[in-house]
Amino acid sequence: MEAETAHDTRMKRAHRSLEGLSIGDGFGERFFRASAMALIEQRAMPEGPWHHTDDTAMACSIVEVLAHAERIDQDMLAERFAERFTKDPDRGYGGGAVRLLSMIAIGHPWREASRDLFGGQGSFGNGGAMRAAPIGAYFADDLDRVVAEARASGEVTHAHPEGQAGAIGAALAAAYAHQCRDKVGPLEKEGLIPFVLQRMPASETRDGIARAAEIPLSATLDRAASELGTGDAVSAMDTVPFCLWCAARHLDDFEEAMWTTVAGLGDRDTTCAIVGGIVAMSVQKPIPSVWRDSRERLYLAMDALP
Repeated sequence: MEAETAHDTRMKRAHRSLEGLSIGDGFGERFFRASAMALIEQRAMPEGPWHHTDDTAMACSIVEVLAHAERIDQDMLAERFAERFTKDPDRGYGGGAVRLLSMIAIGHPWREASRDLFGGQGSFGNGGAMRAAPIGAYFADDLDRVVAEARASGEVTHAHPEGQAGAIGAALAAAYAHQCRDKVGPLEKEGLIPFVLQRMPASETRDGIARAAEIPLSATLDRAASELGTGDAVSAMDTVPFCLWCAARHLDDFEEAMWTTVAGLGDRDTTCAIVGGIVAMSVQKPIPSVWRDSRERLYLAMDALP
């Protein structure tokens, strides 16, 4: 039997993160209904299948590129994003993403298309963050690469620095979660947000994460949601800080992390995707089979399959 390579080991981590991300995405998406809060309070598991959104579709492209290139090849990633969008456009892509990916699909350079969004400032949405956890998982043993590769992944669709900062924050949190996998206790939970802050670029997203660090993990969810936002503006700034707080609070329990995160409402498929991709890296017990089986099957390119 051939010895497992470093790339093989990294890909196993990326797949673990993708599993948590995709389950969180499908789970959160099922709570966009008027009765959501009542169902959450009852812990009523939504009926399957849980169809994933663009969050998972784009994260699958991330994993495919890592499998092939062992880094974020931006041109390859732009192509994979556009191919998946073209084949399956009804996954809840936002208006900006639809315009961008449609342009890339017809051959427009991604750098120009990304910069042209939103009056030339580029997107500062949470789309870079929603797919970034597998990058932190893959490069968890090289934090400089986590930052650089997460930034590169975000830049393909988010020319605005805030969109890239969101990707960096989510990826760093996933790397930290992996490092804590053998032992998650109070100190490790409290350490997640400071760990991320040490390497975050100056940005409004970083400022939001700093505010999250000031909210005790024992505080009420209502306080965290009201002070940090839960993605209602679909921006990195009002999404990532809340996600990191939820992930830190339940770094050792995937199910509790999901129920807490979705109870914040807001952009609940994306917040649950981000938290799921992080917490999947730290929990020791497998994600319950009922959760895994409820999520629709994922399809990856052959060289990206586990």
